[in-house]
Amino acid sequence: MSLALHTLKSNPGATHRRKRIGRGNASGHGTYATRGQKGQRSRSGGRNKLKLKGLRRMVLSVPKTRGFKSLRTHAIAVRLAVIDEKFDNGEIVDIATLVRKGVIGKGETAKIVADGTLSKKIIVRGVPVSASARAKIIAASGTIE
Repeated sequence: MSLALHTLKSNPGATHRRKRIGRGNASGHGTYATRGQKGQRSRSGGRNKLKLKGLRRMVLSVPKTRGFKSLRTHAIAVRLAVIDEKFDNGEIVDIATLVRKGVIGKGETAKIVADGTLSKKIIVRGVPVSASARAKIIAASGTIE
């Protein structure tokens, strides 16, 4: 016989007849309807309180990651050594150029901090600068707008 969609058949024993519970004793699942005798699980609506026992196990297994995570984006510290390395003499340093040069990611904010030395004259525009970084930029004859 050739293999086609209409000749496909599941393997013997792969399919089972559906249990028709509570359809009389002749069905094989009558009287107690596969619930056994007595007890909370044998009664209608009786399994609800059992969920609390399982809930305890679930609560204990969930890692304790409580606390608060601020949605506000924090400024990324950009070191003067990085600016000295990436920027040329007389170049403008702003958020757009920092993103273009790969110093910060797109949509991030930055603050220039005085870590390292600056040997080039740069123009800082629209980027917050720490007090010590401001002194180093001005000492290197740069300007902050």
